[in-house]
Amino acid sequence: MTKAFPNIAERLKSAGIKLSNMGTFLINGFIANWKRYFLGAPVDVHPSPSFDVRPSLAGPVLSLGGGGPDVDDAIQWLINQVRGGTNSAIKVNVVVIRTYGNHDYNRLIYAMKGVNFVETLVVSNRQDANKAEIVEKVQNADVIFFAGGDQCQYIRNWKNTKLETAVKSVYAKGGGIGGTSAGAMIQSDYVYDACASSEKGIETRDALEDPYRDITFTYNFFNWSNLKGTIVDTHFDRRERMGRIMTFIARQIKDGVSSSVLGIAVSESTSVLIDKNGLVKVLGRGAVYFVLGNHLPEVCEPRSPLTFSNYKIWKVRSGDTFNLKNRPTSGYYLRSVKRGRIDSNPY
Repeated sequence: MTKAFPNIAERLKSAGIKLSNMGTFLINGFIANWKRYFLGAPVDVHPSPSFDVRPSLAGPVLSLGGGGPDVDDAIQWLINQVRGGTNSAIKVNVVVIRTYGNHDYNRLIYAMKGVNFVETLVVSNRQDANKAEIVEKVQNADVIFFAGGDQCQYIRNWKNTKLETAVKSVYAKGGGIGGTSAGAMIQSDYVYDACASSEKGIETRDALEDPYRDITFTYNFFNWSNLKGTIVDTHFDRRERMGRIMTFIARQIKDGVSSSVLGIAVSESTSVLIDKNGLVKVLGRGAVYFVLGNHLPEVCEPRSPLTFSNYKIWKVRSGDTFNLKNRPTSGYYLRSVKRGRIDSNPY
């Protein structure tokens, strides 16, 4: 593995170029502030138009991971879809984005079939999210993957920046967008941002007891076409978050955001794969729950337990499918919340 930007000051010195103390400080400060790691053959960030032979991409496609151990096959699926199939000769460039951490994903992804280049960008503030160097790298990617972390930090640091626009350009040209945990949650139409609560966030019991206490949402972030009207939650089975996503859905309807909301609740070690036509396939160890609320809640008020009848729930196991564009009209079961309690086992 090669780490980008070795000690530039030392390399310049060895080449006979002298730097002032201030120059050395500024260069090393820049490197420390923008951590960038890569594997593979770097791509030219200023290609000549006459030599730009980047392939046409076969997406856009999405992969939403539920957290915990990654589903490696889901990342490979994302890459293959963008390439145009498992037997395609096309190789793609992958960029991993996160606000903290290291280059853990690089070796995993670089070993996958069809990968030309993989790079990790640690973008931890809005200044970096508007830097031309970072924006160009994202624009030149074919696949973007958001690591897990804190969705509030992702939104505060990336929303309404050039980085956000660059990620959207990858989707628009037929690329792939993936993510896990918080990196999956930020991709839904309505995002539970966890900015008003602790890093752990609000869990089921507190959400059902008061749908408004420390629960805030972010809108108009990525707006992927196949995720219109959705809210994504992760770590689902392990943390028993059904009541939490039920609350999130009720809030969108009560607050007038939408009259119908589909929750996509992903268990750990599980991924939701969404092709360009909106067809979902579930992959991994657990299940995905599609939770639909399509009427006003009976009670959804601050300092009052939630009451909302007849959520429709589809439990989709690994290997099975769900159609986001033509949603099924059968195969669901009903669950209700009455005075902050779910009427029977929702799983």
